[in-house]
Amino acid sequence: MTYFIDRRPNAKHKSAVNRQRFLERYRKHIKRSVEEAVNRRSITDMERGEKVSIPTKDISEPVFQHGPGGARQIVSPGNKEFLEGDKIRRPNGQGGGDGAGEGGASNQGEGDDEFAFTLSREEFLEFVFDGLELPHLQRKPLKSLEEIKMVRAGLARDGVPSRISITRSMREAYARRIAMRAPIKRALKEAQEALAAEERKDPVLRNPARIVELKAEIERLEKRIEGVPFIDTYDLRYHQLSAQPQPSSQAVMFCVMDVSGSMTQNHKDIAKRFFLLLYLFLEKHYEKVELVFVRHHTAAREVNEEEFFYSRETGGTIVSSALTLVNKIIEKRYPAEQWNLYIAQASDGDNWDDDSNICRDLLVKQLMPQLQYYAYVEITPHEHQSLWHEYETVAAQFPERFAMRQIVDAGDIYPVFRELFKRRLSQEQ
Repeated sequence: MTYFIDRRPNAKHKSAVNRQRFLERYRKHIKRSVEEAVNRRSITDMERGEKVSIPTKDISEPVFQHGPGGARQIVSPGNKEFLEGDKIRRPNGQGGGDGAGEGGASNQGEGDDEFAFTLSREEFLEFVFDGLELPHLQRKPLKSLEEIKMVRAGLARDGVPSRISITRSMREAYARRIAMRAPIKRALKEAQEALAAEERKDPVLRNPARIVELKAEIERLEKRIEGVPFIDTYDLRYHQLSAQPQPSSQAVMFCVMDVSGSMTQNHKDIAKRFFLLLYLFLEKHYEKVELVFVRHHTAAREVNEEEFFYSRETGGTIVSSALTLVNKIIEKRYPAEQWNLYIAQASDGDNWDDDSNICRDLLVKQLMPQLQYYAYVEITPHEHQSLWHEYETVAAQFPERFAMRQIVDAGDIYPVFRELFKRRLSQEQ
């Protein structure tokens, strides 16, 4: 395919469309660079833009120009290889030893750097979260009157000019004109017939006074017909609007992080990067999603965003304390019939003896019947422990709404995140 590129200078902000076309054309290369950037970034700079490089060979464009054409004779000063009449071979274009080839290094000539440009924050996050969504998001009844939609609710005789119904108003005016003119037209027709009958009489029998009277009556009736207004304020109709409560797709995401002593600093950094990705994803794509942050060791606490990511509190491990707290918060503030409920949990899998069974029972009997989706990531390079095995039984009972993945190192965070929140074709609306 041949591409024609418009190189004319554009006014300010007029090249936005061209930029979007460029991003779409090289989407595969940009997405690969974005994935590499996500894996190497620290927690504090996950939401800034990114500098992206594309190999020059992948953005090469055909160039149209006038060639010299025909046979040419040239003089090459300092030439020691060719004599007059020799033919110079055409370059083979394979980037042999004399040049830089496809932008590579050589001992002579010049090479080409990769084409680099910067993605804005919005563009970067768009590529990071492309194709992701909250699974099984449903419409829920409205919990308050804040979310309403103004819908048409019939017609009224009073209203503002911007809501006037022209069609209905003209119909009312037409009906009124017909109703008002009908008896006048009948009287006019009778007067015209009477005048015609009077004028057909013999001149001896005619009544001049009656003719004058009939003509005056006809003139009066015609003026009355003309006096009927084309449209009157009585005819005007206005669209009425009423506030109608709308189903809400509001949701709450519970972020549950293990901060026990078995979680090393590296494990905690990986968990924080996972939750930061989740936070940015929800912030970008959803307006009606609240976040609840829960940290736990032997005891669980609901904390704010800053404390969740930066507090250094630690201790033993009782995972059920976090699940119990989440269940209490749901009962108190987020009833399942009004909210889409999601939980994302990160842990190293280490848990107190016999507590994993309690976690399983809490999930099966209390939490999972209310939840839309539960995502569990276990951050460990070692064999799975009892918590993972108990969660496997939960996943077997709720295969569509319970997902669990393992993260070994930072390079697994983004692929696992995309796997957990990838768009599903059978998404419920």
